[in-house]
Amino acid sequence: MIQPKEDGDGGPESAAASLISLLVSHNLSIAVAESCTGGLVAALLTDIPGSSAALWGGVVAYSNECKMRVLRVERKTIEENGAVSGETARAMARGMRELSGADLAVGITGIAGPTGGSPEKPVGLVWFGWARKGGDAIEESRLFSGDRNTVRRAAADYALRRAVDLAIKLPGVAGDKTVDIDKPFGAVYSDR
Repeated sequence: MIQPKEDGDGGPESAAASLISLLVSHNLSIAVAESCTGGLVAALLTDIPGSSAALWGGVVAYSNECKMRVLRVERKTIEENGAVSGETARAMARGMRELSGADLAVGITGIAGPTGGSPEKPVGLVWFGWARKGGDAIEESRLFSGDRNTVRRAAADYALRRAVDLAIKLPGVAGDKTVDIDKPFGAVYSDR
């Protein structure tokens, strides 16, 4: 599994470049639904020249109302599990994929802090949802430490690195490949 890297070790910019390279080379697309990252993932992707060939777009679904109205997350999902939950992240990804028709969609929701945490859901908890063409939606959580910006950046980094890992498994990507996303001139793919 791909783990977030520290600045100076590739960082989210490297992951964004690798993801765009992979998607463009296979004529695939991604869409993002972001809450706690506030559009940071989309911003990192749009920093890459030529990203419009792969990035469908994104939604900053910061409020629960936006999650429900735009991404079609059911009110019951949020009421029963909370806005920061695997169920909500997965529903955000599904809603984004249905809205966009993209090959891969990510939903991100979490508590960046410095307030808003609880013993059950501490500051730094981020849930990720993934919806892939030809695959079921999945969810994952990570607990990041640091201040608000550090948590947001770490969450964006993880989302991009995990998107590379999942994009490799999309229909249309030949074979079982590994990717080194920290090469200075873009992603390097090789057979496992």
